[in-house]
Amino acid sequence: MRALLLAAGFGTRLRPITDTIPKCLVPIHGKPLLAYWLDSLLTAGVERILVNTHYLPDAVYAFIQASPWRARVDLVHEEQLLGTGGTVLRNRDFFRDEAFMVAHADNLTRFDVAAFMSSHRKRPSGVDVTMMSFDTDMPWTCGIVEENDEGMVIGFYEKSSNPPGNRANAAVYIFEPAVIDFLASLGKDVIDLSLEVIPHYLGRMHCFHNADYHRDIGSPESLRLAELEFRAI
Repeated sequence: MRALLLAAGFGTRLRPITDTIPKCLVPIHGKPLLAYWLDSLLTAGVERILVNTHYLPDAVYAFIQASPWRARVDLVHEEQLLGTGGTVLRNRDFFRDEAFMVAHADNLTRFDVAAFMSSHRKRPSGVDVTMMSFDTDMPWTCGIVEENDEGMVIGFYEKSSNPPGNRANAAVYIFEPAVIDFLASLGKDVIDLSLEVIPHYLGRMHCFHNADYHRDIGSPESLRLAELEFRAI
């Protein structure tokens, strides 16, 4: 399986840290977020990774060139941001018409990668998406998912002020190639996975729950919490 790590964002909520460093390279205990992802995925069955860039791309390029994983990582630069779904569509040839993983590289996470891939292989019939979920302590900042008894996503509430629970989208997915066909059917370049793709697949999307660790590093407070929590685990 191949994977796309989304790493092009500005990280505006983390300023002034991100004035000089891309969000995907923000360190937790001295180790950049992107390094955690490369170490986790490339030691657990992911064959090759594509990383997209836009903001401060030279820093990301230099990091990859210095990485022990550089021979298995490709970079693609976006002059204009395409949105999370637009990046998938633009790079469809990279995935070779096979199931693939997509993740936001500006989150800090730890999960059983092999179990995630196995969950997708054993997904119910008619399902093209496996979404990773986690339990959040800040549900109003996340996309909250509603599941049925079979673990199918039947409701999705993106950054609602009064969400119905705390089971959240971890922004880590495994997609079948049919998802790219859906993206192409939208007839545009800029596409958002959360707003345009997930709602389309309600009832046809399966959840894999990450009960280990996951935090969106979206603010100075979440960065502070990650530093405290990850040290203790």
